[in-house]
Amino acid sequence: MNSNETADRGSHLACDPAELRSLFLFEKLTDEQLNLLCADGRIEIVEPGLVFREGDPATCFYVMIEGEVQLTKLSGGAEIETARTDYRGAYAGAWTAYLGDKVDQVYTGSMYVTRRSRFFVLDAGTFARMMHDWFPMAVHLLEGAFFGNRNSAERIAQRERLLALGSLSAGLTHELNNPAAAAVRATSGLRDRITGMRHKLAMIAQGKFDTASLEALVRLQEDAAAQVAKAPELTTLEASEREDILSEWLEDHGIDDGWNLAPNFVQAGFDVDWLERVSATLEDCPEQVFHGAIRWLNYTIETELLMNEIADSTTRISTLIGAARQYSQMDRAPFQVVDIHELLDSTLVMLSRKIGDGITVVKEYDRTLPEVPCYAAELNQVWTNLIDNAVYAMNGEGTLTIGTRHENDCAVIEIGDTGPGVPADVRSRIFEPFFTTKPVGEGTGLGLDISFRIVVNKHHGDIQLDSEPGNTRFTVWLPLSRPEETPDPGDRSEADAGGQ
Repeated sequence: MNSNETADRGSHLACDPAELRSLFLFEKLTDEQLNLLCADGRIEIVEPGLVFREGDPATCFYVMIEGEVQLTKLSGGAEIETARTDYRGAYAGAWTAYLGDKVDQVYTGSMYVTRRSRFFVLDAGTFARMMHDWFPMAVHLLEGAFFGNRNSAERIAQRERLLALGSLSAGLTHELNNPAAAAVRATSGLRDRITGMRHKLAMIAQGKFDTASLEALVRLQEDAAAQVAKAPELTTLEASEREDILSEWLEDHGIDDGWNLAPNFVQAGFDVDWLERVSATLEDCPEQVFHGAIRWLNYTIETELLMNEIADSTTRISTLIGAARQYSQMDRAPFQVVDIHELLDSTLVMLSRKIGDGITVVKEYDRTLPEVPCYAAELNQVWTNLIDNAVYAMNGEGTLTIGTRHENDCAVIEIGDTGPGVPADVRSRIFEPFFTTKPVGEGTGLGLDISFRIVVNKHHGDIQLDSEPGNTRFTVWLPLSRPEETPDPGDRSEADAGGQ
């Protein structure tokens, strides 16, 4: 609240040094210092209502003498009450003014008076000057603690990001290796099958085929290739039963290793009726030619199956690379309007190895959710931290649920797990820097702190934890309206309020 607003909202009264000494902040000051406080400060009576608003320039330091105040912060476009107190000496406002222009001097929350209240008020500049003049050692210690903690947090955060990047890179390499190896194996097998087809083609060309039989055989080959693409999905039992039937048919027609050919025909969706068509087409040919034709058709089927495997593998590689690009936001603007589901899906792909087979992933997406204006790469850090914590909590077994919905003017993202939950006595500290529930050496305590800063400070959203055994949920609110430019999330202010 600036000086004009002060004149409009409250009235000035005489300042009594003895009354100031009764407040815990000033009880150790000398008489001279108390007199200077009274000379440079003022007593104001403020009627119920807004005193100062979050984001406005921090011009005054307030100490409550009597009354009651309510402190709030913006979260997801709504004001959330963070404190309400009638404690004498509670202070708020520009209490980091002594840091000068080293930090943004704005109110980091709003303050309301709930009933007629009386304050001692100092202008921010006067408060800063008094702190430096009266308590130079304390100011140096406070500056060291403030910036030292922030620098430590940034360094450890950088290390944590590097460790996370290494883990993600290892996971991505592993995920890429599987389809790449499959493509190499399929290519080698394809080369062998094509060689076999050439040999069988030469043998068939030497046989006694009339033109009609050869044309019919070519049509059967085309049918076989087309059928592979639309083969039905079979259960293990269904496939086994069909393989037995085809093996018997092939052996009855003189093909000794029918058991080796039957699985390919079954996988391609063929049955005895189709083999009967082949037999009828070649009924006037020698038995050797018939056997060669069957194997030639088997090579055709294997070739199509191997090409499908190569296509699936290369598509998987392309998908993984696309997910990596989406996750890293490589070659993309920092601020974008994006489909939040694409960010979530890319994070799941990057963490798929860590998630493992023992955890079931359930997606409850609201596909009608509008696109979200955001810093996409930084939000991917949030999803990584929350999903990684959930996976760690479940110790390899459980259900990871990721849901989205539209609530008021916010996109809401929930990430839940079926782990043992967060103990009630530490939930209030879960977003504190360096606080972790993991054993020593397994967590730095910065993942959730970074997530908080990205969501709350950078995106003007909110993040909350609800936990009970078997159901732990982190809920993130992101405004659907474009946020104003804000400081880097590393500049999380500590100046909400103190002394309550």
